[in-house]
Amino acid sequence: MIDGIWWLVILIAFIIGLWLFAKTRAPKPTALHDTKHKSKPMNDALQKTAKMIKRYFPDYGVTRKGNHLLVSRQNIKVAMITIDPKLAASQRRLGDIPVINYHRVPSRAQLDANLQEAE
Repeated sequence: MIDGIWWLVILIAFIIGLWLFAKTRAPKPTALHDTKHKSKPMNDALQKTAKMIKRYFPDYGVTRKGNHLLVSRQNIKVAMITIDPKLAASQRRLGDIPVINYHRVPSRAQLDANLQEAE
C-alpha cells in the first residue's frame, strides 16, 4: 500500500509535468514580436480615415478602438465609423450614436456629408 507522503510526491510530480507541458506549448516571445516581418496594421483603412478626419476636420476628435473609430466633438460622441467590406455600406444606430460603415476609405465629401448628418 502507498503511504500518504508518496501520494503527495506523485501529485507534485504530476503538477510539475503539466506545467512543463503547458510551458512548451506557449507561444515564444520572439514569435510575438518579430521585427523582421512587419505586417500591415489590422485595418489600415481606419488609420487613413482617422488621419483624414484629423487633417480636414480639426474640430472633431478621433479615437481608435479596435475595429472602429469613435468621432467626437467637444467630448460628445458624434459617430462610430467602421470599415468592413463584408457588411453593407450603410448607417445604423447603436443607442443614440450612428454607426457608419464603409467598404474602403471614404472621400472627404462623403465623410463630410455623413458627419453633418450624424450631428
